[in-house]
Amino acid sequence: MTETQIFEPEGRAIPFVDEGDGPVKLVLIQEYGLAADVLGVVAHYLAEEAGFHVLRIGHRSGAAEATSDDRVADALAVVDHVGIQDSWFGGHGFGGTVARALVSAHPDRANGLLMLGVEDVDIPIAPSIPVLIVQGDDDTVTPAANAERLRSTAPDRASIKPIPGDHLFPMHHPIETAVVIEEYLDWD
Repeated sequence: MTETQIFEPEGRAIPFVDEGDGPVKLVLIQEYGLAADVLGVVAHYLAEEAGFHVLRIGHRSGAAEATSDDRVADALAVVDHVGIQDSWFGGHGFGGTVARALVSAHPDRANGLLMLGVEDVDIPIAPSIPVLIVQGDDDTVTPAANAERLRSTAPDRASIKPIPGDHLFPMHHPIETAVVIEEYLDWD
């Protein structure tokens, strides 16, 4: 796997992993409070086997005090540092909430939104943006009802794909998760 790098804009230490160089670009934002490699196998598969360019972003040190706007700014700083102009943005749990806020605030930067479990938050989906929701079928942290509510706000452009498992389905079923993402995003 590719090593974690640290980007320090204005003294903020933001960890990230950049792998692959394919035409399909995907920015994945980590779930807060989980090990940094929870999305590692998914990202590595997408970069190596599917030929995607995957940028995985963690949370800055001292992130507990960071606001939603701070987290969006952190993600965009890393994206700009790496040189990605437009991408699919996504994340796992809280990371998906950050991605959702980023896409809502900057729809011109997004090709789509990928949610790996959906938190129950009131952030609108940006107009015209396709949404892929990958949902653990036994997830009690970000339950299926949250995914259904989000899909109902944009039924013509939001899809839910179930995966076996609880909230850690990207770690317990990484290849299945990656294949669902690959099959959906590769048409883009």
